Amino acid sequence: MKRETLNFFESVYNVVNLIPFGRVTSYGAIANYLGAKRSARLVGYAMNSSHEKDVPAHRVVNRKGLLTGKHHFAGTNLMQQLLESEGILVINNQIQDLDTVFWDPIKEL
Repeated sequence: MKRETLNFFESVYNVVNLIPFGRVTSYGAIANYLGAKRSARLVGYAMNSSHEKDVPAHRVVNRKGLLTGKHHFAGTNLMQQLLESEGILVINNQIQDLDTVFWDPIKEL
């Protein structure tokens, strides 16, 4: 992997570590915060590679609140279980009341 990509991944992990308990953000919101507005997919790749890192990857969802990264977690419903343990309601793999629990790093940091 290129050094620039690794540095971007580390920047993504730094932002993900700031997501408050009981809140979620999107791949695109992280990319936008990092000045790479069109790099939501690269943020997703970072999340896919985060399992050996200590980051709350379960708090990152797609722009519609769908748990698109759930298949990267051990167990069938681990991502949903982690979110629900933080008080976030998930129905049919989608965050409910997304506007209420959404954390935008541009507005919050």
